[in-house]
Amino acid sequence: MTFQSMTGFARSEGRVEIGQRGAVHGRWVWELRSVNSKGLDLRLRLPQGFEALEAECRRVMSASLTRGSIQASLRYDREATAEIPVVNREALEAVLRIVEELRDRLDSPPPAAEAILAVRGVVETGGADEDDKIIAERHRIVLAGLEKAMAELVAARSQEGGRIVQLLAGQVDSIAELTKAVEADPSRTPQAIRERIATQLAPLVDAAELDPQRLHQEAAILATRADLREEIDRLNTHVQAARDLFAAGGPVGRRLDFLAQEFNRECNTICSKSNAASVTALGLEMKLVIDQFREQVQNLE
Repeated sequence: MTFQSMTGFARSEGRVEIGQRGAVHGRWVWELRSVNSKGLDLRLRLPQGFEALEAECRRVMSASLTRGSIQASLRYDREATAEIPVVNREALEAVLRIVEELRDRLDSPPPAAEAILAVRGVVETGGADEDDKIIAERHRIVLAGLEKAMAELVAARSQEGGRIVQLLAGQVDSIAELTKAVEADPSRTPQAIRERIATQLAPLVDAAELDPQRLHQEAAILATRADLREEIDRLNTHVQAARDLFAAGGPVGRRLDFLAQEFNRECNTICSKSNAASVTALGLEMKLVIDQFREQVQNLE
């Protein structure tokens, strides 16, 4: 049972050491930042020479996330390439031909190998050429670094998501308790309803001769309109739905946001139908909790 918030940060770095004739050195750094978003918005900043990785980077990132605005930046610093002595075969053959010709003319002993290698141009120093295999291996290492950074980002978002869900679960418990308080409020008893209606109708009865049967019908209509049974039942249903989502885990932010709207709708109806100050006070307290619930839900994937 895991949850993810949509805020987090991760960083990974490493060194590239590849090449057939020596080590081609480079240092890479991935930085990932995640903030709230209605959907999944991936933004990549890749240095020159790594443009071909964009599609694969997006695949790696979207495989782990469903919501959030993600900014991923790669920095690659090329270090000094190892200096490797390389024999220039063409220059060597030319020098050997000249040496052989001089030996024939001067009848001299053959020169030492060190002397031949000391001739300018026979031995060159330089870095290993970057062929396609080297480039592919460098890209592979950098992509592995992105996967590591993504794992850290997901872990950070999951840790934050767990804390948010704990807050949300507490707020749902508060909504459930306030719903019970509304249901148990003395103003909702049949006796209290009869007394309230009688008090409201007393001036009319005293002022005019009204049909008692008609008054009874109107009183029944007023009592039905003021009844909160339907709203209470729906609130209890929404509370259970939220708890089921907490138990299921995963990306539940959108569904919890919908439940927040439903909580708010039923609470507003209770406040508008209430004929008792105590019920109105409970409804206003519930509305405050629902607002806090909805605000926290916006941070959850």
